[in-house]
Amino acid sequence: KYAENMYYFSELALTLNAPENGTAPTDSRRRPDQRLMENGRWDEANAEKQRLEEKQRLSRKRREAEAARATEDGTPCDPYKPLWFERKKDPVTQELAHIYKGGYWESKEKQDWSLCPDIF
Repeated sequence: KYAENMYYFSELALTLNAPENGTAPTDSRRRPDQRLMENGRWDEANAEKQRLEEKQRLSRKRREAEAARATEDGTPCDPYKPLWFERKKDPVTQELAHIYKGGYWESKEKQDWSLCPDIF
């Protein structure tokens, strides 16, 4: 119903980005620029998107600088690793893939997001 007003998206497509209580602070549905855009606040959304992109660039530059210092010093440096996935060979396809390693659902149940980085 009223699909023409919603770019002819299906009901499923329209609800994929719906907020959900209790999700990780890094959940993409919490992106402040996305929320602003969905509420029709285009100028604010664009400014927020620029802020988030700059924050991501600074974070990447810090990681790269740490890796460069570690290489110069000969000290071990842990590269960025996802919290709930690890890159390893898929047992079926034998290709490298990000495989869920656990922890998310336990964190969600406890509402303990202390391991999550501040990305927004």
